[in-house]
Amino acid sequence: MSPSEAVFAILCCQNGADPAVKAEVARDGWRLAYSRRGFLSFKNDSLGDKAVGRYDHQRLPHGVFVRTASWSLGLAKGEDAAMNVAQTVEIIERSGVKLPMDAVHIWPRDRVPVGKFDFEPGIDEVAIAVGELLVPSLKERGIITDERFNRIAKRGDRVLDIILVEPSIWAIGWHPVPRLTGNNANSALPTMWPGGVQPIQPPDEVISRAYFKAAEAIAWSGFEMRAGDRAIEIGASPGGACSLLLEMGLSVIGIDPAEMDEEVMEHKNFRHIRARAGDIPRSEYEGAKWLLVDSNVRPDQTLTTVEHIVTHRGSTIEGMILTLKLGGIAHADRIDGWVRKVKSWGATEIEVRQLARSKIEVCLVARMRGR
Repeated sequence: MSPSEAVFAILCCQNGADPAVKAEVARDGWRLAYSRRGFLSFKNDSLGDKAVGRYDHQRLPHGVFVRTASWSLGLAKGEDAAMNVAQTVEIIERSGVKLPMDAVHIWPRDRVPVGKFDFEPGIDEVAIAVGELLVPSLKERGIITDERFNRIAKRGDRVLDIILVEPSIWAIGWHPVPRLTGNNANSALPTMWPGGVQPIQPPDEVISRAYFKAAEAIAWSGFEMRAGDRAIEIGASPGGACSLLLEMGLSVIGIDPAEMDEEVMEHKNFRHIRARAGDIPRSEYEGAKWLLVDSNVRPDQTLTTVEHIVTHRGSTIEGMILTLKLGGIAHADRIDGWVRKVKSWGATEIEVRQLARSKIEVCLVARMRGR
């Protein structure tokens, strides 16, 4: 590719978050080239003259609603799967991209919104079938070295991405996994997960999908939650997130006027305060290190409640994970204001992301300065 040529990127997001993604990446010069709900490709003319590091992670489109981002290699559209395999191999070999790749991820776009018809994002049976058909050819041609597909990538890996826009339409790209260190290291985790969805196998049947949301949020936040720490969850019913925290060995207080799952209630390290968070004494929060909030109320109400807790002179909260309900993707422009408000409390390392298993909401994580 000559320095003057445009570059293309392919992105996945939650079905329905597409308008927010378009607005986010446009600020960095990315122009829409092609899209289906949950999948978008963009063109950028301003990167063509920056040959050094042109394809590093930082130059890929990014944003709150971008689940995955890859450098585009092309689109395979065959009459059958065998033809798609042949096209995929040809597209990769003709692209000039450095081979072999360290890993290969294969997943479908979200064809419906998360939660609709009980849909959950991630690897499906079609993706597995495509992998079993495609990967041997990739290995034979030296495009990959490892026949395992959809394994969790490692830091520094170069990952081949195959996105099933439709079962017969495959978008082909690749992305580098950044070598981040320090407090930012965990922000790279979604680039390591196939399709940006955390692979997780609970030991037992989960109480609610809040279990998966909490697992992803905790991993991505980088918070070092240790056995014995005290955590408080506001909006705890029926107990999905609380059950995860208890599995991790934490001491948990669940605040919610609604009933909790019986198994959670019987756990020796759990206490239920059956009330609204704003109606209980601030002393109940003392000694807690972590605060999780997932209440079905407006973000302004959530932030007012949290502000009163973490700015209280007796607060011991070090880190918080807040779920903020958007009430519609059109309200995504309010996120910057929420971040400014949290920052005004003395919070640092504030990050916002739409989790893979969230609905029309975002997750804000932050640490309280000096704690």
